[in-house]
Amino acid sequence: MYNAGAVPGTDGDTDVTTASSPRLLAGFVVLVGTLLAATVSPWWLLLTGFAGANLVLYGTIGWCPASLLMARLGLPTSANPYATPRP
Repeated sequence: MYNAGAVPGTDGDTDVTTASSPRLLAGFVVLVGTLLAATVSPWWLLLTGFAGANLVLYGTIGWCPASLLMARLGLPTSANPYATPRP
């Protein structure tokens, strides 16, 4: 059933997990790098490129250095800690 208030693809879940946090972190890094490149130095675009490369890595093989660090820091891997993994 269609829920007008829900974000597509989230099923109403708003918990931060290792599945969503690398994308949030990368978006923040891209915004900050772009802002710094526009105001300070164009060399800050390297930071934006690094974030984009990590997103490509995360999208193709399912992990990136940030997701490994977040898992070691104790971020849950799923919104429901008792959820059974899908085959």
